[in-house]
Amino acid sequence: MSGEKSFDLTKVHEVNLKLLKEIDRICRKYKIKYALDSGTLLGAVRHGGFIPWDDDVDVMFTRKNYEMFAKVVRRELPEDMSFVEPNEYHGGKAFYDFISRVTYNKSQKFEDSGKMEFYDDKISRLNVDLFIVDGLPEGKLAKKLTKLSHCVLYGFALGHRYEIDYSDYKGVMKLFVAVLATIGKLIPFPVIWKLWNALCHMDSRKERPLYFYTGYAPNWFYVEMKREWDDEVVEMPFEDTRFYAPAGWDELLTQLYGDYMKLPPEEKQIPEHSDMEIKIYD
Repeated sequence: MSGEKSFDLTKVHEVNLKLLKEIDRICRKYKIKYALDSGTLLGAVRHGGFIPWDDDVDVMFTRKNYEMFAKVVRRELPEDMSFVEPNEYHGGKAFYDFISRVTYNKSQKFEDSGKMEFYDDKISRLNVDLFIVDGLPEGKLAKKLTKLSHCVLYGFALGHRYEIDYSDYKGVMKLFVAVLATIGKLIPFPVIWKLWNALCHMDSRKERPLYFYTGYAPNWFYVEMKREWDDEVVEMPFEDTRFYAPAGWDELLTQLYGDYMKLPPEEKQIPEHSDMEIKIYD
């Protein structure tokens, strides 16, 4: 097999668009609501497609729509794509994060070989991150308790990660993470996974006025979305096609990025995975 030159973003964008179109096709076929999210949504609004220096793809589902998608996606995807859920690494014993993905199998992001082997080579492919939003209560104390519960389970799960980058944490938070991860090592990951799922479903069952990202790392818990922003979707031009975006895309992008139409400094206009070599195989 012959690989493309490292970081040919034109080719990366072609593959990412192919992945997006497949997700869109499946969702339209089964009347499942999804929405572009994060940098991909920002690209749609600000650039009419991919952010020129962006190398990944983000899509959002509410819990109900995600579960509908998860039931049908494996039988619908072509052979060169796979659906990977968070409890499918290392025989269900390892934790990377709580995000599901649709991956492009004919691609490779070269990292630490031990890390790739630990995660069955499933995190080293080009992929679409599938974020899930669940209900968040409106009261100040209830919000804190809900987010704290998710933080604790995420900390337990870190005990089953290949390695923890403690440079991501500062001060007392570093100690908090270390203690939770140590406790988490004593709890089998399948148990943590069941607890996390039960907590998410409890959040989702109630008609709460807000949503938040339960699958992402806790440093994104500050994002709180009104239900009406995400429950309805609108079509938006993206490259050579149209995808769905959350009806409250302006409010969401403002919360995520502030003045989102303003370009970042030139030195920050680099791919997120610029330290990796990416190959795409024909």
